[in-house]
Amino acid sequence: MNAWVSAWIPRLTTHTLAIVVSLLTYVLTTRVERERRPPSIAIAWVLGLIAIPYLVLPLYLLFGRRKLSRKALPPGGSKALGRHWAEDLIMSFGLSASAPSHLRLHGDGAASLAALFETFAAARARLDICTYILGKDPIGREIVDGLIARVRAGVRVRLLIDGVGAIQLPKRLFRRLHAAGIETAVFSPLLARSTSGPRNLRNHRKYVIADEATLWAGGRNLAAEYFIGIEGEPAWVDLTFDLQGPVAAAAAAQFEADWIASHGKPAAPIAVAGVTPIAQRSAARGAAREPAASAGLHEASRVQFLPSGPDQAEDTVQAVLVDACYRAEQRIVAVTPYFVPDAGLNLAFRLAARRGVKIDLCLPAASNHILADFARSRALRALAGTGAAIHLLPYMTHAKGIVFDDSLAVCGSANLDSRSLLLNYESAFVVYGTREIAWLAAWIRALIADSVPFDGHPPTLIRDVAEGVLLTVAYQL
Repeated sequence: MNAWVSAWIPRLTTHTLAIVVSLLTYVLTTRVERERRPPSIAIAWVLGLIAIPYLVLPLYLLFGRRKLSRKALPPGGSKALGRHWAEDLIMSFGLSASAPSHLRLHGDGAASLAALFETFAAARARLDICTYILGKDPIGREIVDGLIARVRAGVRVRLLIDGVGAIQLPKRLFRRLHAAGIETAVFSPLLARSTSGPRNLRNHRKYVIADEATLWAGGRNLAAEYFIGIEGEPAWVDLTFDLQGPVAAAAAAQFEADWIASHGKPAAPIAVAGVTPIAQRSAARGAAREPAASAGLHEASRVQFLPSGPDQAEDTVQAVLVDACYRAEQRIVAVTPYFVPDAGLNLAFRLAARRGVKIDLCLPAASNHILADFARSRALRALAGTGAAIHLLPYMTHAKGIVFDDSLAVCGSANLDSRSLLLNYESAFVVYGTREIAWLAAWIRALIADSVPFDGHPPTLIRDVAEGVLLTVAYQL
C-alpha cells in the first residue's frame, strides 16, 4: 500500500523546488510592484523560469523589473488648469505645468555646440550636466576644459554620467575632474550596487542646466560624432535646443533627484540675483500654473518638462505619444534613430494612418545599432501596410522629434523604441508654440529629400522567427 501511494505522490526534487521558488519570485515581484509587461515578455520570463530556473532567475532579478517604488498620484477625473489636453495629462502625473520659455532649436552641430558653451558661460553659482556619454575626443576634451574654467570662475560644477557611459572613460580623467574641483557621480554603475533597482535601467537623460534658469537639452551626447564628426566622417544629424525660463528649474529638480540617487552631495539654494531656489518654486507651484508675469515672457513659447523612467509612476512619454496618435487629425511627422515600439504605440500609429492621418517617419537606413535595425522591420512593415510613409536616410540620424498636427511637438532624449519609452530614464520636452512646432516639422520634412522609401516585403520564416525572438529578449536587455 505504501509503495502504491508513493508512486502516485510527486516527489519534491531540488529542481522542482527551484522552479517553484522562481515562479513565486516572479509572481510576488510582479504583484507587489504592480509591474505591467507585454504578454510576450511575460510568457518569455515564465517559460524561461520553468525551463532553466538556475539561469533565468538571476537574469530576472537583474533585468526583469522596470519600475522603482511608485509615487502616489492623486486620482484622475478632474480637469487640470492646462491650456492643452497634453498639459492636463502631464500634470495628472504629478509633473509641472508648462511655462513660458525663450526656446531656440539647433538643427546642426555648430549651433548646438555654441549654445552649449553659452549655457556654460551663463552659470554664476551652479552648473549641472547630465549625459549618457562623454567623448574621449576633441569635443570631450573641449567640454572638460570648459567645465574646469567655470570652476575657476567660482561656479559649482556637477557632472552626472550613466554607468555604461562611464565604463569607457579612463580613471585619469576622473582624477583630473576631481583635482579641478568638479564633482562627479556615476548613475547605476554596472559593477557596483550603489544605485537601487535592476542593472539594466540606464539614465539616458541629456541636459545642461545653469543656475536653474538656463537649459541646454535634446538628443546629443557630449562627444564629437554628435557635433563635428569623427575620422573624416560627417557629424550625425541630431537635434538639441536651449531655453530660458521656469522649465529649466523643473529639469534642475529632476537632476537633483538623480544626483542624490547616485550618492552625490545635495545642492544648496541658488544665491544668484533673480534666480529662485527649487524649494521656493515647489512651494508656489500652484501659482506657476498660470502665465508668468515676468517682463519679456509673454511672447515666449510654452514648454513643459516631461521626464520618464522607472522613477515615474506611469510611462509618461509613452502615454503622451499614444494619446497624441489617437487625437491627431492631419499629420504626424517624426524622426528617430530607432523604431521598435511596443504593441500599444505601434497600434496607435497604425490606427492614425488608417483614419487618414498623414504619417512621415524618418530614420537612418543603417543606424549605429545593428540589432535595433533588425528588430524594427516587423513594426515598420505593419506601419507601411497602413499607408504611412517611411523614409530611410543615407546617414546616421540620432535626432528624436515628433510633431502632431500644428499644436504639439515632443523632443528630447527619448527614442521611439520600447527600451527608451519603458525602461530608460529619459527627458522629453513638450512644445506648444506654433512657431517652434512649424520649425521642427519643416526641419524633419527637409530630411526626406535624401531618403529612399522602406521596402516592406514579407520576411522569410527564419527571419520572422528571429525577429520575434529578438523583440522578446532585447526589450529586457
